[in-house]
Amino acid sequence: MSKPASARGQFSLGAFLHPSGHHVAAWRHPDALPDGGVNIENYTRLARLAEAAKFDLVFLADTAGVSDRNLAYISRTTRASLFEPLTLLSALSAVTETIGLIATVSTSFNEPFNMARYFASLDQISGGRSGWNLVTSGSDLEAANFSLPAHYRHAERYRRAGEFADVVKGLWDSWDDDAFLFDKENGVYSDPAKLHALNHRGEHFAVRGPLGVPRSPQGQPVLVQAGSSADGRDLAARTAEVIFTAQQTLAEAQEFYGDVKERLRSFGRAPEDLKILPGVFPVVGRSEDEAREKFELLQSLVHPVVGLAYIAQHLGGADLSGYPLDGPVPDVLPETNGGKSRQQLLLDLARRENLTIRQLYLRIAGARGHWQLVGTPKQIADELEERFVSFGADGFNVMPPSPTGLDDFVELVLPELRRRGLFRHEYAGRTLRDHLGLRRPASRYATPVVQAAE
Repeated sequence: MSKPASARGQFSLGAFLHPSGHHVAAWRHPDALPDGGVNIENYTRLARLAEAAKFDLVFLADTAGVSDRNLAYISRTTRASLFEPLTLLSALSAVTETIGLIATVSTSFNEPFNMARYFASLDQISGGRSGWNLVTSGSDLEAANFSLPAHYRHAERYRRAGEFADVVKGLWDSWDDDAFLFDKENGVYSDPAKLHALNHRGEHFAVRGPLGVPRSPQGQPVLVQAGSSADGRDLAARTAEVIFTAQQTLAEAQEFYGDVKERLRSFGRAPEDLKILPGVFPVVGRSEDEAREKFELLQSLVHPVVGLAYIAQHLGGADLSGYPLDGPVPDVLPETNGGKSRQQLLLDLARRENLTIRQLYLRIAGARGHWQLVGTPKQIADELEERFVSFGADGFNVMPPSPTGLDDFVELVLPELRRRGLFRHEYAGRTLRDHLGLRRPASRYATPVVQAAE
């Protein structure tokens, strides 16, 4: 190890929930619930399990479209049977008490006033536990559901997302922390001097405000960003407080970590203002053989139709069906308007390890380009510790591979992490910011405190 764990303290852990597990064939696992994606008891169990284990947060992804172009693929996956995440988190907030609740919602297909209202409401309902994972989406399929002939170009959608985030954060400051007086005797509900209209007018949005929801218990909901392209890195460095990302090697993780932390400075922010939580897909067994058996079971359930469609989806729509499955991945693919960093990551992986098309789709069938670990609790803890103490991450978004993958991580890996002092035994606070160690932001309308001279 390059540095003792105690020098960096403890890391954060998110539980990235997927109904049967993140492996593309997890729904075929013998332990999977057939209706897991629309079964509230399933999500309740997982959220309570993560909370009992003292995870910082649960995290939900989302996509706003279901393809009918490849019915053979759709009919073999769970992608068409999932709850809308904000509605789901509102339900989970009522059956949990402390764990953070992060939902993915796209800036490309929503309006900032609605988004500010939704997350401010969730934050009030949950007692300061909400977070918004800002994405721009990368699919024409989704755009077709929102009266768009095609998706915004990559650079334009990131400009739009930046302005969108600015408007939302401005609306979250509509009310001062002490604006509501609730003075029944004098009939004064709120102080009008502590209500602020935003009056934003920009390239993409004109929003007057103010928002009709009090300021968040945690100042503002936590802003999360998922994206690793140059545009994504800049957006995260300017606006985000957590970034969900994907790197395969320690060197790649260190480069990303150092680059994004350095970019913060150009926006007047400190390194501790942003937590970097890459995804990790851990298949854990009490022995290496047991871990490998669990993984191979999942791999054996991948249908070739699903594998090819899955690889096309993560290569920006590139259709490889005309190439031999056991032949090499083409050296050159058309430029994508989708996720550029993910396409490049997978191409680099295929070239680095000389993978065939079949091998590449099996390689990403679980982790989708995120970091995949298969091993014993000690082996997995070693890998997580190295990446943390070597400044490749501030924590991890755990992507359980199977219906019981989160149970395995909690039962087997967490005790080893706690033995090393790398993860908490109890929560130290009640809000998502408390868990992540993020400061509570002051309102933009607050009077700066001037320190008296000595």
